[in-house]
Amino acid sequence: MRCQTLMLFPLFALGACGDRPADPRGVEHDETLLSVSATGRSETRPDEARFTAGVSTIAASAEEATRRNNETMTKVTEALKSFGVAAKDLQTRQLTVNRIDWGANKGKYEAVNQVEVRMRAVDKAGEAVAATTQAGANVLSGPTLRVSDQEAATKSAYAAAYRAARARAEAYAGAAGLKIDRVLVIRDGGDRAPPMPYYEMDAAANQAAPQTAAAPPFNPGVSESQVSVRVDFALSEK
Repeated sequence: MRCQTLMLFPLFALGACGDRPADPRGVEHDETLLSVSATGRSETRPDEARFTAGVSTIAASAEEATRRNNETMTKVTEALKSFGVAAKDLQTRQLTVNRIDWGANKGKYEAVNQVEVRMRAVDKAGEAVAATTQAGANVLSGPTLRVSDQEAATKSAYAAAYRAARARAEAYAGAAGLKIDRVLVIRDGGDRAPPMPYYEMDAAANQAAPQTAAAPPFNPGVSESQVSVRVDFALSEK
């Protein structure tokens, strides 16, 4: 019995040493892991424009400032409706009445009403902005040009990002005398939106709306979507 025990123990030990644990990264023992990051871009023409139009009114009393502001703001919203802007595409962003405690208008009251406008007819955005100023809007910001279906717009960017990662991996593998055996993991790095333009008129200096205002030049151009991806490849010998 003692001899059998001494003979079986070495065999058990050898078997344990030969059972190597699996690599948690997914590569086999004869493979090399390569992680590659890349970006992809796509260009899409915007199909909606958003801008903020508002009215700032200064008067001797809060009641007078509010009354005059409401009258002017009604004209602004009516002007937008003439361009097909539905009620659901108008969202109030600011509605305030404050006493002015400094400057030339000290002791008076300022009423401010601003709405965010969603223009689905992008080619008419410039005309709509001009129409709001003619109606009395004196606080403007934007426009922000957007693609309504952002996911669809970035599909080609995803494909471009993966192709770039694959090409980079093939270059690394070739330089090392290896080849791509398989893809282990694809990680979405998300998207990054480009900066949006912004401008604002001086409300206090523009109490009176201009009698006529030509539509400003408006060029929608294209919106660029950029996404990033990280891909883990398993490399093996050729």
